[in-house]
Amino acid sequence: MKTRITIYLTFLLIFLGKSQVFCQQEPQYAQYMYNIQSINPAYTGTESHLSLLALYRSQWVGIEGAPRTQILSVHSPFGNHVGLGLNITNDEIFIAQSTYIATNFSYKLTISDRSILSFGIKAGGKLTSIDSNRLNHGAESSGDQSANFSDYNSFTPQIGFGIFYYTNKMYLGFSIPEILDSKKFIRNENKQHIYVSEKAHYNFLAGYTTAINRNIDFRPSALIKIVKGAPLQLDLSTNFIFYEKLTLGTAYRWDATLSALAAFQITDSLLLGLAYEVETSKLQQYNGSSSEFILRYNFVNSRKKSIRQLGEALTHVERPN
Repeated sequence: MKTRITIYLTFLLIFLGKSQVFCQQEPQYAQYMYNIQSINPAYTGTESHLSLLALYRSQWVGIEGAPRTQILSVHSPFGNHVGLGLNITNDEIFIAQSTYIATNFSYKLTISDRSILSFGIKAGGKLTSIDSNRLNHGAESSGDQSANFSDYNSFTPQIGFGIFYYTNKMYLGFSIPEILDSKKFIRNENKQHIYVSEKAHYNFLAGYTTAINRNIDFRPSALIKIVKGAPLQLDLSTNFIFYEKLTLGTAYRWDATLSALAAFQITDSLLLGLAYEVETSKLQQYNGSSSEFILRYNFVNSRKKSIRQLGEALTHVERPN
């Protein structure tokens, strides 16, 4: 039991950070190219229709208390320039749970016939709770009282912004989802305080789509996350889209994970995305894999299907004859 608690605490500290004042990480996704609104509010409303998305991620499968993330988001354009959206994220790891609720607003400027620059802001809040019962029960069983923590609940406001530039073939984005720094603490029975500091995350996003032939598209993309107190995170992915129906690809998170990606355009409106991820870091000795599922429904008019969904914000890719 004591060994298992040690592993749990190791995962929790990796999630929060590695020092007395921890830096909490945002949830991470293998299929970020389908979930850009959660990363950058300027993406809100860049499609020509109302879009709904649900995501479920189970990290480190087989380890009790390992991270799990659920997302429900919706966004839509209003007129030619405004986009509005709502994003709800529930993130769990061992004894900690955070629920994020944010509304997004974007305003688009037409740069040319095929390029648009969008500015976005987000506002909302995050409810964080610590359920000490799960940890304290195991500690009592093992006789290790040093691991006992008290319950904790807090609510912190969220403000963020982003910029998103896209053309018919590529996109570039920069965002800071949470501008405000905040601190909270967990207290154990020895009255020791462990402070959790939420620092601003700087996200850089880029993607490109080109047609290899009339039936196959190639889509590389990259996501860089920078936050003080944590290692730089670099996600690279490559995808091939066959007949606008089947997407197959791979993703690599630098010095962390390797993923296999697949997406199925079941109908003109419904997309199913799957990801299977294995650790390449030292954590592979504790766990085997992570899995991620996405369902997206776009309220599109099939008779007016002039915008191709290229995950996302890329339109009218020119194809060889």
